[in-house]
Amino acid sequence: MAAASAVLRSEWTKIRTVSSTVWTLASALFVTVAMGAGLCALTNATFDDMREVEKATFDPTLVSFYGMILGQLAMVVFGVLVVGTEYSSGMIRTSLAAVPQRATFLFSKIAVAGALALVVGLATSFLAFFLGQSLLGPHRTSLGADNVLRAVIGGGLYMGLIAIFSMGVAAMLRSSMLSLGILVPFFFLVSQILSAVPKAKEVARYFPDQAGSTIMRVVPDAMNSEEAPYGPWGGLGIMVLWVAVALLGGYLVLKRRDA
Repeated sequence: MAAASAVLRSEWTKIRTVSSTVWTLASALFVTVAMGAGLCALTNATFDDMREVEKATFDPTLVSFYGMILGQLAMVVFGVLVVGTEYSSGMIRTSLAAVPQRATFLFSKIAVAGALALVVGLATSFLAFFLGQSLLGPHRTSLGADNVLRAVIGGGLYMGLIAIFSMGVAAMLRSSMLSLGILVPFFFLVSQILSAVPKAKEVARYFPDQAGSTIMRVVPDAMNSEEAPYGPWGGLGIMVLWVAVALLGGYLVLKRRDA
């Protein structure tokens, strides 16, 4: 029986020695911070041109996180690669031969990769916030303002959970290409389109990305958007449920099917 500590060290070695996973996490940080900074600078320059209703519901914290639209793509890729590469390379057979306890193998991998994604997510969230606020000029807010710290920490949790959810999906589908082929269109096309359709948006707001992103809002109806039927922590809770279901599904597939 493989010791849990040895499995954790093994999974850490796999992640840090594969350049694609390292660069993917670096891309998540850079893209999120850079895009958020650019949009904050643009918002500051065009603030007077905004409609009055948008000014009244302006959420400077949320504007800092606009870069997560692209940054979460990198987190999806990271989560898929961590699990899917085992199957595409054929290493899954070697890994399971070394660690026959499949629950130990899978959840050690997810624990290590998930912790790393959460650390990078939090670093990204704080950097995006501080740089974004510095570029918003007189429209900025501070970390000590009501609910701002919750939103900034929540932004990091959101990015980490996106990665962990992607790991669960990749474990179920056992293919990097298939997982990316489903997750990328889902998050960047299906979810966004349905959230704008009157009837469908009542369902879309319970999707993991739509629900989880409410944790980053300080103003409930930010930028004249509709207020969600749940609070920030309720939305994050819905996202956690999606993550739990994906991880359970991944474990059941790994347990019942041959490598």
